[in-house]
Amino acid sequence: MSAQDVVARLANGMTIGIGGWGSRRKPMALVRALLRSDVTDLTVVSYGGPDVGLLAAAGKIRRLVAAFATLDSIPLEPHFRSARQRGGFEMTELDEAMVMWGLTAAVHRLPFMPVRAGLGSDVMRVNPQLRTVTSPYENGEELAAVPALRLDAALVHLNRADRRGNSQYLGPDPYFDDLFCEAADAAYVSCERIVDSAELLEAGGPQTLLIGRHCVSGVVEAPNGAHFTSCAPDYGRDETFQRAYAAAAGDPDTWRAFSDRFLSGDEDTYQAAVEAFRKEQT
Repeated sequence: MSAQDVVARLANGMTIGIGGWGSRRKPMALVRALLRSDVTDLTVVSYGGPDVGLLAAAGKIRRLVAAFATLDSIPLEPHFRSARQRGGFEMTELDEAMVMWGLTAAVHRLPFMPVRAGLGSDVMRVNPQLRTVTSPYENGEELAAVPALRLDAALVHLNRADRRGNSQYLGPDPYFDDLFCEAADAAYVSCERIVDSAELLEAGGPQTLLIGRHCVSGVVEAPNGAHFTSCAPDYGRDETFQRAYAAAAGDPDTWRAFSDRFLSGDEDTYQAAVEAFRKEQT
């Protein structure tokens, strides 16, 4: 599929899960395609990074479910911060483990998962809708009941995939991309390169095959498709570009110029603009 094909299957009001972590291995080519679309009023579930920031800046988020929104080397995603300060969307802020177990509950088609995460913290205070359950066993422990985070669609980015949807990570961390895909009615994988199935095993062994074809609805070959986030070992985070992005986010006129230069065209236009930007910095 193309990124445009994927976005054509999305609709207003959907709950969209976005894989990756902070400013690491985010499906940015798919996010940029979503920015160019008319799709809006979204509930977004994410370990947030610039995916959340860009969608917030475009006014496409109605509700965000997240543990954080960070650029890693820049602690707080600037568009996220601005949107939160002005009340730009509803926010369900959960503990990191609560997001993981909410996705896990959805994977197993359970209504909730009992966990200790969040207990004794302000997570329970700022989310008065969260409930607790008491263990039916001897200790009678009180646990947080994390509701399932069922998704209409998931967007993730991996290093390699075959045409059937089997997808491989080659970096240091799988994050939770497999949970996002299995918790969704439809999952779309972008990847640095589509390869023959045999090459997946040759590149890293079976333990690197994170996502199976059974839960994938479409595959998009998107070289440099995680930019400006990292996609180790193929490339690291583009820190220079990320700093420029964060600086532009602080001023409406500067952001308008940044957006016109990098986000007004298609993906090929974006990648060409990034390459020109790199040359300017040398």
